[in-house]
Amino acid sequence: METSIVSWIVIAVLSIVLLWIILYYVPVGLWFYAIISDAKVGLLQLVFMRWRKVPPTVIVSSMVESTKAGLRLDANELEAHYLAGGNVTNVVHALVSAQKAGIALDFKMATAIDLAGRNVLEAVQMSVNPKVINTPSVAAVAKDGIQLIAKARVTVRANIRQLVGGAGEETILARVGEGIVSSIGSSETHKVVLENPDVISKTVLAKGLDAGTAYEILSIDIADIDVGKNIGAELQIDQANADKNIAQAKAEERRAMAVALEQENIAKAQDARAKVILAEAEVPLAMAEAFRNGNLGIMDYYKMKNIQADTSMREKIGK
Repeated sequence: METSIVSWIVIAVLSIVLLWIILYYVPVGLWFYAIISDAKVGLLQLVFMRWRKVPPTVIVSSMVESTKAGLRLDANELEAHYLAGGNVTNVVHALVSAQKAGIALDFKMATAIDLAGRNVLEAVQMSVNPKVINTPSVAAVAKDGIQLIAKARVTVRANIRQLVGGAGEETILARVGEGIVSSIGSSETHKVVLENPDVISKTVLAKGLDAGTAYEILSIDIADIDVGKNIGAELQIDQANADKNIAQAKAEERRAMAVALEQENIAKAQDARAKVILAEAEVPLAMAEAFRNGNLGIMDYYKMKNIQADTSMREKIGK
């Protein structure tokens, strides 16, 4: 009796497991859900999805959503997009949203955008509800040398046709920043910019900065402008300091040359003095030679000494 009960329990458990396996690989519930929703998905196709590691729930739910929205999608195309690594649910949501908003978007374009790594649903939403991008602070200098620091708000909407291969927000910000710098730099004075900040917006917007990007610029609004440093005055001060340093270097060079010339003259004078001393040292020898040869008498010698004494006296009186 007990053996019979255990056998029945084992059979019941095995039956439940077998039924679960059958229902897992043969999702009759999903198939029935697709039939009553008028979504064309075959039962055998659902079985094959399990074997291909494709979740039938995602495909059936997407088929039902698109069918109820009036779109006719093919289950094989959805399955292929999933196997390619795409987000099937996001693509279908984007297609339905685009249809309701009157945006031209087909399945091929939506899948291409999704596989390119962009959020196609967010792009459709941005086409309906434009996005505001705040630029970082952009510093520029007017012609009068005054620095201005500006911040802008750029209103953009997605350009569906340019999402694949188009540049992103970084390019928009870089181009807008470049336009602001160019516009402020071409202004005669910073006061003109402060009085009419909308001139910057009009100038930048007229340059077609959204060319080749995934966005369309709707407006550029200057949010804030602050006056920065007097760059012109700082440059003039730096130039004056540089000129002063150059002048000091040239003056030091001239002084060094003068000192060198003075040292050279002193050396020449010392050399001449040395020659005079040598010459004076030869005078007694010459006088002695003259005495021996009879060319100089004693009276001549005393006359010369008197003349030397008179000369020395006059020099002392003069000093």
